[in-house]
Formats: sequence, structure tokens, C-alpha cells
Amino acid sequence: MIRILPLIKKTVSAFIKTVTLNNPSPFMKHIFTSLLLFCIFVQGFSQEEFVDPPSTALTKIPFTQLTGGVIVFKALLNDFKDSLSFVLDTGSGGISLDSTTVAGLGLKPSEPERIIRGVGGVRKVGFLRNRALKINSLYIDSLDFHVVDYDILSALYGEKIDGIMGYSVLSRYILKIDYEKQEISFCSNGTIRYPKGGYLMRPRISTLPFLSASVKDAGQHPFHYLFDIGAGLTVLFSQDYIDDTLLLKAKRKKYLKQGEGLGGKVQLYQSVMKELRIGNYRFKNVPVNIFDDTYNVTSYPVLGGIIGNDIFRRFNIILNYDKKQICITPNKFFRDPFDYAYSGIELYMIDNRVLIGDIPKSSPADVAGLKAGDEVVAVNKRFGMTLNEYKQALQSTYGPVQVIVKRGGELLEKRMKVINILNGKSISHQTLSEDFRNGIKINIRRAQDLIDRNGL
Repeated sequence: MIRILPLIKKTVSAFIKTVTLNNPSPFMKHIFTSLLLFCIFVQGFSQEEFVDPPSTALTKIPFTQLTGGVIVFKALLNDFKDSLSFVLDTGSGGISLDSTTVAGLGLKPSEPERIIRGVGGVRKVGFLRNRALKINSLYIDSLDFHVVDYDILSALYGEKIDGIMGYSVLSRYILKIDYEKQEISFCSNGTIRYPKGGYLMRPRISTLPFLSASVKDAGQHPFHYLFDIGAGLTVLFSQDYIDDTLLLKAKRKKYLKQGEGLGGKVQLYQSVMKELRIGNYRFKNVPVNIFDDTYNVTSYPVLGGIIGNDIFRRFNIILNYDKKQICITPNKFFRDPFDYAYSGIELYMIDNRVLIGDIPKSSPADVAGLKAGDEVVAVNKRFGMTLNEYKQALQSTYGPVQVIVKRGGELLEKRMKVINILNGKSISHQTLSEDFRNGIKINIRRAQDLIDRNGL
């Protein structure tokens, strides 16, 4: 039909020309012009197009959320009966397992053969190759897991982290993440209708998704970032980006805090910027983090930093790596208030005890007399809380806070004044020790020695 239509159109055109010359009435012109337009219309809609089959639902699983909205779900490795806890992470270019988990399962990875890089350092890792993962009824084979020590992440979240799932699985399926129902749907690749009221982003993806946003404070600037739902924060800027753009107003105050990344501890500075804009959506007075990108994770100026899941948990998300598309739709958490509390405390779960990490000099925790390694027993007379509940108690409070800690077998009551970083006083010459972080390393080495001695 497509080959015949041009001939029909040519014939009709010649006929119209002949008739209108012999009978130039407006009525005849209208009739034959309509006929010509009909031919064009039929030609336009007679084209054939090959399309992918529709995407179909494969399985649906529940998830829990940790600090900053980080997603954790359960899956089975090969034929092992005990389920493992995985973090869903668009900031991971593969898939990985914790070294302690691997040892506990009696598996032996290859000798270290490739280097991975994170904000806290670089490591050379071995692999468990050609393994399978079972997520409900979904069986995912031919996976190569790199093996990394995630003990510090487990301590930070207060829950055993057995692995991180990234590109190796995300590239094979369409994932629908519903933060309101706390469910992830795995769907086959194919054509899909995105929900109304959302915004379709088109990232550059090799193994990681890169996008652009707009940020504003002293001035307005484009911000090229890594879309990282495995990061429990709002925005992380590299110091290079801040220096080159002069983004932040000169009067903005910065507060030193401890963070954790792959490879080790990271020193971060907290501050606030006036506006973040992602597509059609704007966020005002956004708390931000700034770090010295020693290991060139952002490859600046390729990227200026990261936008994490304390922003994207405010949307329901569809990840479609095959088509290089990410759809975000605001959910009921969209207008949740941001956390502006600064105490200088980072909490860890070690041996079922909630411990305070390294404390920045002159921070509210330091001024109150708290020390690294103190065991937190209560916050504002609330005892027996989980790690996340203690963290939330410190994040949702400004002004005086009562903290009861155990130190050397003795209970101590300390009072500190939590700073609101939107309008808090400045703190100069802050430093951060390595005492607690190094202590964790020692404990981890001892645990690994025990595993090695038992031949696991």
C-alpha cells in the first residue's frame, strides 16, 4: 500500500489541476483538496513500526528503609536457604557481597583482581562468578559478585548488610519503586506507559546514571550529578564544584561531620543552599554536604557530585535502564521537612550497643563532654530505642537535648544544644579525630582473624 500511495497522490493531484482549470468553482476546489489531504493522511498512518513487546510484571517484593531513605530488601543466593539483605543502589556499577557473609557461607572468592573506587577510598577486590540470585519467583543467573567488606555499613545502619545490588541487575529489568507502599516491582524490559503527573528524565548510562539539575544560592548553576538512591543524603557536592562555581553565599556557615563511604571515613561539611530544581520540581532551603573528592569519584568537571535518596524518596520511581529513562512522580513524602539538626554525633551499632563515633572539635556533642566510644542509653529520657530511632530523635530536635551514656561502666547524663544549620552560630577550626574509626578497624580485623582461624 505504501508503494501505491505516491502514484495515487500524483494521479489525484493531476486530476485536481485539470478539473479546477476547467471548473474553478470554490466548491470543486474544496472537494478535491479534501481528497488530496485524505491521501496524505492515509499515507502518514500506513507506515509500519516495529516495537518491543509490552513490559510485564515478574514479581513484587517489600522493602524497608534505613537512614536517609536507603532501600533494603531480601533475596536468596543460589541454593542457600537463609535470605540475605541487599541495598538497592543506582550508584553501584555491578553487584556485590559482604566479605563476612561470603566467609560465613563457606565460599571462596577469587584473588583480588579489579579495583573499585568510592568516596572513601579505593580497593582491589575478588569475585564470586556465575552465581544466581532469587527474588521471590524471579531467578537471576550469570551474576558476578565482587566481594567487599561492608562491616562499617552494617554498623552505620544497625542492620547486617550482606550485599549491594546495582547495574548488573538494574540493566536487566524495569524496576518500579513505590515508597508509599514500600514495594519494588520487577518487570521485563519492553514498552511501558508512565504514570500521569510524573516527569521523565533521560540519563546518560554506561553503568551509572548521570543527570543534570539546577542549583541556586549565591547564583544559579547547572549541576551534573550521579543519581544515587543508595546514598542516604540529600545532595553531596565536591569541593572543586563549590570552589569553581562559588555556589554558596559567603555568609553560609559550614559544620564538620563524619560520613562513611566505600574505603573508609569521609569528612563532610554540612550547609544549606537556597534551591534545588529537578525537572519541574523545586526544593527550597536544601541541606547539603560538601567533601574533598580525594579519589576523584566525580571525575570533576564531568560531575559536580551526587543527589541521594533523601531527595528521591519523595517520588515514586520507575527505573528503565534499557531505554535510558527514569520517571519520577511525587508521592506523599514530597513535602516532608528536611533535617537541619547538627550535633556532631554519628551513631553506630557495634556488638548490639549504640556507640558514638568520632566527634568534631567544638561541635555541640564535644562541648557537652560526650566522647567517641560512649554507649548511648537514652535520648530525652527515651530508653531502649533502636539505632534508627536514636538517630531520628537527634535529627528531629533543636535546642537542648539530654543524652545518657555509659562510659567505663558508669552512667553519665550530658546536655547538649543541637544547632539548626539554617540559622545556627558558626564554629571555626573544626577537626575530626580517627580514634573511633581506627577502633572499628581493629575490631573488624579481629573478627576476620577469627573467621580465618576457623577455616571459613
